[in-house]
Amino acid sequence: MTTDASTRPTKISYVAEATAHGGRDGWVTTQDGMLEVQVAVPREMGGSGAGTNPEQLFAAGYSACFHNALVLVGRRAGYDLTRSTVSAKVGIGPNTAEGYGLAVALNVSLPLVDQDLAARFVGAAHRVCPYSNATRGNIDVSIMLS
Repeated sequence: MTTDASTRPTKISYVAEATAHGGRDGWVTTQDGMLEVQVAVPREMGGSGAGTNPEQLFAAGYSACFHNALVLVGRRAGYDLTRSTVSAKVGIGPNTAEGYGLAVALNVSLPLVDQDLAARFVGAAHRVCPYSNATRGNIDVSIMLS
């Protein structure tokens, strides 16, 4: 699979490394020891729900990354958007290729900015965010302003 050259990094600044033990019913660790978490299949998918799951971890990463991109875009335009928030919902379900697919819904709250400017910031953040660039064209991502 090829990606759009404009969204590929020109230089790698940091590499995260994580290892899964036991798949969706096991645990995940990072090489630096900063994260060690039990994972479990959600009850809604027939599992015990006795741990976090990859979709929750993806939602946490995407929301944090998108928020950082939003703050960066705002700062470049002379606005302090640190009091904004980004929530992510990540859904999983079967696809037509005998596998599974994801869908993401981001909810962005920009309380100190009018709707038109907020929409411009969100659009710019969606172009800056590495998670958005990685998922663009691969999964459905909807963004709502609240």
